[in-house]
Amino acid sequence: MAQGQEMPIFTKTFDLVMWLLPVTDRFPRERRFTLTQRLLNAAFDLREHLEAAQYRSGKERLERLMQADEALARLRFYVRLVARLEWLTGSQYQHVAQMISEVGKLLGGWRKATKV
Repeated sequence: MAQGQEMPIFTKTFDLVMWLLPVTDRFPRERRFTLTQRLLNAAFDLREHLEAAQYRSGKERLERLMQADEALARLRFYVRLVARLEWLTGSQYQHVAQMISEVGKLLGGWRKATKV
């Protein structure tokens, strides 16, 4: 990676969070502090674990990447749930599912490349 160039996973997770924030503002107000907050927390946890992994190596990095993978699994669950509740349109769900899939592929590649 060239000096000053951000890894693609950081760009993708930033874009994912930026997409989720305005969309979740339109979710039902009565769910704003339950399901909506859990969904956003999973997205922020994912990003924070990735940031922490970047500054570690070996086993410590792998542990953070596994935590990021867990946050990604929670995020997938919450997105599927809000789609089922019809808080997302079909095209919104398709878009965010694609974004999550791309992050998952990048995360899997980083985990495989991490030497323990």
